[in-house]
Amino acid sequence: MKKIITFAGSNSKDSINKQLAVYASTLVKNVEITVLDLNDFELPVYGIDYEKEHGIPDHAHKFLDYINSSDGMIISLAEHNGAYATVFKNLFDWLSRAEAKTFCGKPMLLMATSPGARGGESVLGISSERFPRHDANIIGKFSLPSFNDNFSEGKISNSKLNDQLVEEVKQFQESL
Repeated sequence: MKKIITFAGSNSKDSINKQLAVYASTLVKNVEITVLDLNDFELPVYGIDYEKEHGIPDHAHKFLDYINSSDGMIISLAEHNGAYATVFKNLFDWLSRAEAKTFCGKPMLLMATSPGARGGESVLGISSERFPRHDANIIGKFSLPSFNDNFSEGKISNSKLNDQLVEEVKQFQESL
């Protein structure tokens, strides 16, 4: 059975991006899903001096192990001031120091959501540009605008937007 990992680029306990990522993962059929929480991978703020003195933390290696042992990943990134949330950026920095080809060529469904009408489009643009340089195989992208208006009871309530996500998930599944 194929294995996928899913996570949000957020450390919020009530992350709307985690809710979206988990929902999207339930649409993938006949796979083993592992939901990761960035709170379980606490890392010091990246700095070259820290790395020289202490090396790369175990939690960064553990996260890479999840990527390596998966057949694909579903990620939904939180957007803070138009960019990655600090917790994700810090993880990404550590991961890229441990492995330049951070995403190991694994198929990726890349998403974002926010309470606003742009639905995390800025962070999607940044990551779509950056991640392929780290061996990301981005199969599909999805932005969910106005999360509070379009998501309820654990799923997307807007049928047009849900259909768009289902199509992205279908392409992702075919790439596994």
